[in-house]
Amino acid sequence: MTQRPAVLITGASTGIGATYAERFARRGHDLVLVARNVARMETLASRLRQETGVAIDIFQADLTQTSDLARVESRLRDDARIGILVNNAGTAIGGSFLEQDVDDMTRLVALNATVLVRLASAIAPRLAAAGDGAIVNISSVVGLIPEFGSTVYGATKAFVLFLSQGLAHELGPKGVYVQAVLPAATRTEIWDHAGVDVNTMGNVMEVADLVDAALVGFDRREPVTIPPLHDASQWDALDGARKAIIGSFGNAQPAERYRSPV
Repeated sequence: MTQRPAVLITGASTGIGATYAERFARRGHDLVLVARNVARMETLASRLRQETGVAIDIFQADLTQTSDLARVESRLRDDARIGILVNNAGTAIGGSFLEQDVDDMTRLVALNATVLVRLASAIAPRLAAAGDGAIVNISSVVGLIPEFGSTVYGATKAFVLFLSQGLAHELGPKGVYVQAVLPAATRTEIWDHAGVDVNTMGNVMEVADLVDAALVGFDRREPVTIPPLHDASQWDALDGARKAIIGSFGNAQPAERYRSPV
């Protein structure tokens, strides 16, 4: 892509998505903002158009609705200007697994996981054919911490990490960069959805700090960016341990410890 590609950002009306919009606009990228709240997007777009001069399209969509999701997929498939997808839209719900309503959990999985698959699937063939482009998926450190107690939310974020790593292996050789970003506690409205007062929490990262760090990882073409992790060797060790056991899985016989009853 000889010109700066346009960037489509989901969940772009506030928080992480809105900050990505601002940062990419200041880099000279045109934007397509996707969210439910048109008023917020219009306010953001008006300011960024005036301050940066980039072109910004507003795309109202509830990505849990099949028709809205299909319209965004079509835009990603058909608009050759869009070369970067930021899969940021997501939500959380409060309570434990036993307390959560199954319909709420199903919607959570749809927005946090299924939507990302569908949007990535919509844009990936075009990017691969062009040999250029990027997909940024917002995961979470919670996806690495089952002990945290946010079982379904954490499972969706573990899925996003795996999806990103798998896509990186498939699409990287075709020229498409895929990044997973893993925030920890960040000052966004998602805490309101979970019924948590973020102001009562410690060690909460500001959104601007998170996105700026994630963009450093983006520029460095990191496959996994974890802004709150100060010792990068810890992630390298974890990922290295995972890779080290791969060769041990290819056995026709069960391990010795499973060959006799308790």
